[in-house]
Amino acid sequence: MLSRTHTVNPKASFPPVSVAPMMERTDRHFRYLARIISPHTLLYTEMLTPRAIIHGDRDYLLGFHESEHPLSLQLGGDNPQEMDQAIKLAQPYGYDEINLNIGCPSERVQTGNFGACLMANPQHVARLVEAMRGATEKEVTVKHRIGINGRDSYDELCEFVETVAAAGCQRFNVHARIAILGGLSPKENRSVPPLSYETVYQLKRDYPQLDIEINGGIREVDQVLEHLRHVDAVMLGRAAYEHPYLLAEVEQAVFGNPHAPTRREVVERMIEYIDAWKDTPVSSHTIVRHMLGLFAFRPGTRRWKQRISELLPRSADPSDAVRTALMAVPAAVLDERPSVPELAAAEGE
Repeated sequence: MLSRTHTVNPKASFPPVSVAPMMERTDRHFRYLARIISPHTLLYTEMLTPRAIIHGDRDYLLGFHESEHPLSLQLGGDNPQEMDQAIKLAQPYGYDEINLNIGCPSERVQTGNFGACLMANPQHVARLVEAMRGATEKEVTVKHRIGINGRDSYDELCEFVETVAAAGCQRFNVHARIAILGGLSPKENRSVPPLSYETVYQLKRDYPQLDIEINGGIREVDQVLEHLRHVDAVMLGRAAYEHPYLLAEVEQAVFGNPHAPTRREVVERMIEYIDAWKDTPVSSHTIVRHMLGLFAFRPGTRRWKQRISELLPRSADPSDAVRTALMAVPAAVLDERPSVPELAAAEGE
């Protein structure tokens, strides 16, 4: 078993910022957009079940553009044998790591006996991690809550982490809320249980040899920088989807990259991407919907969304529709670059 110590952890070898796996959001088209904006952020797939991979259309479920690296495949399930089989089937696609979902609180997921409900059974999660590690040489990580109702003490969180770490998990993506199973919807579980960032900070202080990533309610780059004073990495959720250009601020502030693209440059590259999918069964809406938040909090964002909604359904050429909608956005907004605090602020310099 691990012990709670206070030694210093060596510098992590994975990106210090990631975009969380989100159902119906982080598909390959959103990830392509995110990668244009931020070359360095770690990206995740939507959660997939092993059975979907075993029995479904694997090219559709697992295919991705090579530019999406580094990319983590997130799985949700409770059967070690199915995990083993699914990971071996996913191996040829070349994901950079595999992540186990022990954080989703939805009733559908609970019915399948996976997600957050498995926090009640750390030994079984450890068996899943062992099976997953036996199927791949890639790193296996675990995303979880700080607890669930009925099992929400810090000691129980430590028991979970120690047990899973003993099975070979080095990195933990920790949502800083408990999950209330029964009575709250997944949406409510993202806001009703109070955030406890200090609990995640304490976890890092007590287990400095582990890589701890914090998640939950993080919406601004200043918050990212502050969290990086206490933990190894920060996972952005819906803020990165609703405001994808936030990743340009992250790219400059965290990764020290002064060459983040302008929004105009992002749209131009996405138009090329839309054209590349033109003669496929993929609808243009499937791609363009991820671009709606690109001008969030800037002049022209409402008109941009209106014009996309008006033009795209009736346009024979979706690229032309996007170009026309772009005319609703002021040139100053299209061509501005992020201006954010330097990485040194996060390092206490």
